[in-house]
Amino acid sequence: MPAEALPAALRLDLDRAALAHNWAALDRLSGAARAGAAVKADAYGVGARQAVPVLHQAGCRDFFVTYTAEAADIVDLVEPGSIALLHGPLAAIDAQWAKAKGVRQVINSLDQARRWIEIGGGLCDVMVDTGINRLGLAMSELGDPLLRQLDIDVLHSHLASSEEDVPMNALQLARWQEARSLLPHRRASLANSAGIALGAAWHGDLTRPGVALYGGVPCKALVGEIRQVVRPMAAIMQLRDLAAGDAVGYNSIFVAERPMRVGVVALGYADGYLRCWSGKGSMISKGRELPVLGRVSMDMTVIDLAAAPELREGDWVEVAYDLPAASAISGLSQYELLTLLGKRFSR
Repeated sequence: MPAEALPAALRLDLDRAALAHNWAALDRLSGAARAGAAVKADAYGVGARQAVPVLHQAGCRDFFVTYTAEAADIVDLVEPGSIALLHGPLAAIDAQWAKAKGVRQVINSLDQARRWIEIGGGLCDVMVDTGINRLGLAMSELGDPLLRQLDIDVLHSHLASSEEDVPMNALQLARWQEARSLLPHRRASLANSAGIALGAAWHGDLTRPGVALYGGVPCKALVGEIRQVVRPMAAIMQLRDLAAGDAVGYNSIFVAERPMRVGVVALGYADGYLRCWSGKGSMISKGRELPVLGRVSMDMTVIDLAAAPELREGDWVEVAYDLPAASAISGLSQYELLTLLGKRFSR
C-alpha cells in the first residue's frame, strides 16, 4: 500500500467553493485588470496541486511561483505561458528549462537579463524595485541597452506597505508609472492582495493576489469579501481523566482545579501549531469550543473536552483557524499561519 493511502491523524480541509469565490471577488475588485494568483510556497501551504485547478476553473490564467521546482509541480495543470517564476533564472539550467516548458522568467537584475539572452531569450517578465529594496532592477538601471533586447510580457513591481495608508504607496505608484514609460511591455502589475483595495491607479493590467485567496484579510477594505478556505483537522489520540491538582504537559503550566476530561490531539509545533498557542488556542466540535490546555508539544496538544463529552478516541476536531482571528490570538501573521502548516497534514 502506498504511503499516501495510509490513514493520517491530520488533514487540511480545503473549501474549494470559498477559494473560487475569493479569486472571483479579487478579480472583480481589480476592475479593468485581471487577477492572477500567487501559488508559491505550495499555494501558501494550502497545496498547489489542489488549489491551481480550482483557480483555473474559476477563470485565473496567470500563476506566480518562486522556484523552478514549484513551477515543475504545476506545469502540467495549466497552459504554457501561464506560470511566472518570480526569482528569475538563478542559473543557465533554470533558464533553459523554463524556455522549454513555456514558463516565463521574471528578470530581476542585469545579470539575469544577460543569462536569459545568452540562452536565446524569448518572452519574459521584468521586476522593477520601486522602494521595497528586495529583488528587482533599480530605477537607475532601466536605461541599460541590455534591457531593450528583452521581450517583456509583464512589467512588475511590489508594494511595501499596501495594507497601510502611507505615502510610500503613492511614491511606489509614481515610480512604477515612470518605469512603464521607460520599458516597452505588454502588461503591467503592481498590486498584491491589499494593493487591489488601494484603487484603480494601482491595478495596471494584472493584479497578483496571494494571502487573500486563501482566506487572509490584510486590510479593512477586504472585510466581508473574503471567505475562510482552510480548516486544519486533527484526530483525538487518547482521552484522559484528570483529578484536581493534576498538571498537563511540559513545565506544568496548566494545573486542573477540578476533575475534568481532556483529549490528547495529534497536532503540535512540528505541524506548524506553535507554542504561542499554549493556553490560547482552541479546537471546535459542532460549534463548541474546546480550549487548549498547557504547553503545545512537538506532536501533541491537550484540549478540554467539557463542552463535548461524547468525543472518543479517533474522533476529529477542527482547529480554530479563521486567519484574522487566529492572527490576533497567536501574534503570528496571517501569512505565517498558512505557510507553517506542515507536511503531515493530508491535503
